[in-house]
Amino acid sequence: MAVIRSMIRGVGAHVPQKVMTNNDLSKFLDTSDEWIVERTGIHQRHIAAEGETTADLGAAAARQALIRSGIDPVDIDLIICATATPNRTFPSTAVRIQNMLGVTKGAAFDIQAVCSGFIFAMACADNFLKAGQSRRALVIGAETFSRILDWEDRGTCVLFGDGAGAVVLEATPQHGDRSDRGIISSKLRSDGRYEELLYVDGGPSTTQTIGHLRMNGREVFRHAVQKISSVIEETLLATGYAADEIDLFVPHQANKRILDGIAKKLDVPADRIVMTLDKHGNTSAASIPLALNHAFEQHRISEGKLVLMEAMGGGLTWGALLARW
Repeated sequence: MAVIRSMIRGVGAHVPQKVMTNNDLSKFLDTSDEWIVERTGIHQRHIAAEGETTADLGAAAARQALIRSGIDPVDIDLIICATATPNRTFPSTAVRIQNMLGVTKGAAFDIQAVCSGFIFAMACADNFLKAGQSRRALVIGAETFSRILDWEDRGTCVLFGDGAGAVVLEATPQHGDRSDRGIISSKLRSDGRYEELLYVDGGPSTTQTIGHLRMNGREVFRHAVQKISSVIEETLLATGYAADEIDLFVPHQANKRILDGIAKKLDVPADRIVMTLDKHGNTSAASIPLALNHAFEQHRISEGKLVLMEAMGGGLTWGALLARW
């Protein structure tokens, strides 16, 4: 039976020029390169320049994805930007990017699910395309987390960086069997009981300030391994695939210990996991598309490959998405 799948036509990424190493952090924090690497696996991160915004990063990533897709920006009729660090409270960063790209039709809006944002945005775009409400979508994950960090809190500021990634999706008829390319399945979850584990202590309706990121790292780690493993298993069960059939796992880049824990729980070999957090740190909603782009440029993704993406973020939110390239 013929079905509509959201085919991934192109991928792109962009990071700020400025690099902040662990040694740079040790100049003003009680920390060291050894301490950070041992606990996180992070060696460096990119930091947005003064005046460089989330929309700037997102638009640059989107342009690269569009060029690689061969699709003209004027043919895009849906833009979804996953971000927790928008240019403004409103309007959305997505409409700013829409204008920067010269797109004038369709809809553009933001999704806020923190580190899970890109998975949520991809699932949302997929549903628009399958329903026939849109034909070609641009899905972006873009963040300037450096703007909400407390640079005196070594438990959080060493973890995060800035960047953006993007994919172009196109609604494409497929056979409805295991040979289908495009997004095959997605699972999204959230549980507001855990809001206080990872949050920003400000907002227009509460403190009327931007606030800073706050995290209970030990508890976040505990929930991450369990919840991400569970949603991956749900996704595999829904599609009939086994973990050893997945060609590439592209996880949210939060902490090497979390990635190692998930790999061990699911018995996934290290060579099938894309890891870029050593170069980028945790870029929240941008981390999965940045990792996708890295895998594409390293020729680890090619037509027909099964790719599984997963993430967990503040909320708590978590999710997984399976696609055939």
